[in-house]
Amino acid sequence: MAQSLARENKILAALLEVSRVLNSSFDLERNLSRAMSVLGDILEMERGSVFLLDHTSRELKIVAAHGLTKEQIRRGIYKIGEGIVGRVIEKGIPMVIPNVGEEPLFLNKTGARIGKSGISFLCVPIVFKGEPIGVLSVDKIFKDHAVTISEDIRVLEIIASIIAQYIILWKHFRESEEEKEHLKLQLKCKYSLPNIIGTSDKMREIFEAVSRVADSRATVILYGESGTGKELIAKSIHYMSPRAKAPFVKFNCASIPEGLLESELFGHERGAFTGAINVRKGRFEIAHTGTILLDEIGDLPLNLQPKILRVLQEREFERVGGEKTIKVDVRLIAATSRNLEELVSKGKFREDLFYRLNVVPIFMPSLRERKEDIPLLVDFFLARFNRENGKNVAISPEALRVLMKYAWPGNVRELENTIERLVVMAGRDVIRATDLPITLKLPPPEDILQKESLKAGIEDIEKTSIREALERTGWVQAKAARLIGLTPRQIGYKIKKYGLTERAS
Repeated sequence: MAQSLARENKILAALLEVSRVLNSSFDLERNLSRAMSVLGDILEMERGSVFLLDHTSRELKIVAAHGLTKEQIRRGIYKIGEGIVGRVIEKGIPMVIPNVGEEPLFLNKTGARIGKSGISFLCVPIVFKGEPIGVLSVDKIFKDHAVTISEDIRVLEIIASIIAQYIILWKHFRESEEEKEHLKLQLKCKYSLPNIIGTSDKMREIFEAVSRVADSRATVILYGESGTGKELIAKSIHYMSPRAKAPFVKFNCASIPEGLLESELFGHERGAFTGAINVRKGRFEIAHTGTILLDEIGDLPLNLQPKILRVLQEREFERVGGEKTIKVDVRLIAATSRNLEELVSKGKFREDLFYRLNVVPIFMPSLRERKEDIPLLVDFFLARFNRENGKNVAISPEALRVLMKYAWPGNVRELENTIERLVVMAGRDVIRATDLPITLKLPPPEDILQKESLKAGIEDIEKTSIREALERTGWVQAKAARLIGLTPRQIGYKIKKYGLTERAS
């Protein structure tokens, strides 16, 4: 009775230790080898091997073993149905060889059993959801005749079941890691400089600056109007840097109420203020070892600017309501559409922070300053939105000329939105000048002022708009009126006033 109880305790100890070892990490070979060692130490098994089925070659290969050399492990390869190991996975049932020296089917491919007499070989399938994925085998010299073979097989089947669960989890983990690396590679490609559109001299200067600064730890500040691509350049700097595999965190200083900014940037401790029921990490902690983009930094309140300066200089801060100093390794990229020097002169921005941010300034040109890039951008956006909408829309030379003349106050973002709208709403395969929004065709203010009077300029615009609306609607006045926001009565009056008539085709 006492002997049986001791045996049960050994079995329970082995199962517990195998589970603990397999739960320690996703290092497959190391953990399975340690699990085999547990069987050897606790259950007195001479050797143990875990074979996994390679679905490509349809062979069983040892991935971990106890009591075998590296050379012996390398030789342990079986085809399905070959030897004892191959038959176990083929039939999906355990097999026991009481004495391997008397069994012709035992091939001893590893060469580990020099003197095979007296060694028993126990082999069980590793099964997940009814499908064999591998084999667990052990050698044992039976010293205790009170212990039956069936009892050892039962223990090995339990351990094989634990191993099966671990292997499946490991496969999911590996697939997840591969997918994550694939996505990071896609991001790196997306934000690499070759995929940023522009061949103008100004953009070439930007590309050169980014290439030079990416590998450094220097703080970068991006100046430029809204829609010029500051975030895209910031991401390019990150994904071209040694920090590419670490987080890229974007934070807009103008989008969060002032009372919440400190908590958002630096985090807070539990109970720091009403509603702070849990500890929360701030953006700087989340960006540790990576890059943080502080967009619209010119809108950062004065009371928070010393904390940003401290992070830049000392690489440390405290959470709101906390006393523990937190160290971070973060590369800071700032962006602004405001004139920081002017804000400094007005006392709205700290001079010391300005100089600390202004290490490497990069000035993003507006789209009107690089109009030679507009055709390239138009082609790029047309290709993307055609693909997304299942269309094949092109743009006419006249329409492109209108796009080239427009000032684009919203810059690349406005151009992108315009092209998307044109593709989505296109009723034919070619976008013509008449399909463009009226706002794109308004003459610049200076052109209007050159006319006899402002009134004459406005009448010119109105006349042109009404004629284009009539032409787009086949001279159906009611439809044309709806298109430009007039009543049928108003458009009738305007047609008469300007003497508009349908052109002969």
